[in-house]
Amino acid sequence: MSGPKFDTLAIHAGAAPDPSTGARVTPIYQTASYVFNDAEHARELFGLETFGNIYTRIMNPTQAVLEQRMASLEGGTAALAVASGHAAQFLVFHTLLESGDEFIAGRQLYGGSINQFNHSFKKFNWNVAWADSTDPASFEAAITPKTKAIFCESIANPGGVIVDLPAIAAIAKKHNIPFIVDNTMATPYLCKPMEHGADIIVHSLTKFLGGHGNSVGGVIVDCGTYDWLAAGDRYPTLTAPNASYNGMTLGETFGDFSFAIAARVMGLRDLGPAIAPMNAFLILNGIETLGLRMARHCENATAVAKWLEQHRAVAWVNYAGLESNAYYAMGQKICPKGAGSVFTFGLKGGYEAGVKLVAGVHLFSHLANIGDTRSLIIHPASTTHAQLTDEQKTAAGAGPDVVRLSIGLEDKDDIIADLAGVIDDMTGGVSARGVIGESS
Repeated sequence: MSGPKFDTLAIHAGAAPDPSTGARVTPIYQTASYVFNDAEHARELFGLETFGNIYTRIMNPTQAVLEQRMASLEGGTAALAVASGHAAQFLVFHTLLESGDEFIAGRQLYGGSINQFNHSFKKFNWNVAWADSTDPASFEAAITPKTKAIFCESIANPGGVIVDLPAIAAIAKKHNIPFIVDNTMATPYLCKPMEHGADIIVHSLTKFLGGHGNSVGGVIVDCGTYDWLAAGDRYPTLTAPNASYNGMTLGETFGDFSFAIAARVMGLRDLGPAIAPMNAFLILNGIETLGLRMARHCENATAVAKWLEQHRAVAWVNYAGLESNAYYAMGQKICPKGAGSVFTFGLKGGYEAGVKLVAGVHLFSHLANIGDTRSLIIHPASTTHAQLTDEQKTAAGAGPDVVRLSIGLEDKDDIIADLAGVIDDMTGGVSARGVIGESS
């Protein structure tokens, strides 16, 4: 008999009634620290000889349920929840890299990730080499003896590229390099990167997993598929005797979940980007409806993209859920349940028309987020990708004419009407079908 299906795991994985009160919903354990049973118990906890709570900077019971749920949904061996998606990426690379090391990233990325990799990581002497997520061979071409990781998004933000994960995974495996996938845009409902060869998965929990725009968090999922010990001395955090744990070798002691342990006890312990218990609680409640929400997000996004594609004021639409899209076939392979709710398009009026649209809509909220129940809109070139050069903006799918939509859960006719109220004005009140605001 197979195990529980996705929607069941989204509600139940990691959770049980509270043993002391019987509370059915996971409580918010709003505490900084925890009482030890005795001195020996404390010694065992601090020495990693037993699992348990010491201090909420390192772990918390509400956080632990969230971690177990995410590991279950992605099929991994363990997970670590942290303060944000950026914190998750930072701890991943802190665990993998030493000063002077390199990693390869697909350049079709969220603008904040590009900034983090290009600038903040330089202070640690961690160096990124950029590849093209649409060309797996470009990743192999960028590999050097110093390359310690390969990174990409499953669905690129904001460009909407559906990435050929198996092809890049094959390159990573050929060269014995861990493959990291940011699965924020797809969520495990639409795509499970582990099934396509990922070794480590990261998410911004702030987006679709939480789903309501009310909390910030990130998560690292250890797939348990990379043999750290077989890599020799390339990853000393996992394979060298650890002075802070009496010479313990984390890779030997914890086996197929040693990466998650190392990120917690060497990264989160010392760098401190802990997730708040309240945020863990809110995100847990959001995950319970993930399957229902993602199905509706995809249904609405497809309807809106089809309407835009037929409008005479629209120059182009980039949504992999459209059969006309270059990534449609790849989307059927990597994300068969749908291409997500975030996509970009350009108006024939270019930059000025995009600014007018963002300023004129009412149902859409103009803000820098995705994955909310509400429909969201932004002009990436002037916001999320503003720090990039024009060439970098275009390469990342955020050129000057690009408008990004994150389609929410409102009625699709209302979403289309809000866009039509502005876009139809650009063609003298005439839509693609010759009727103001008419949708298709």
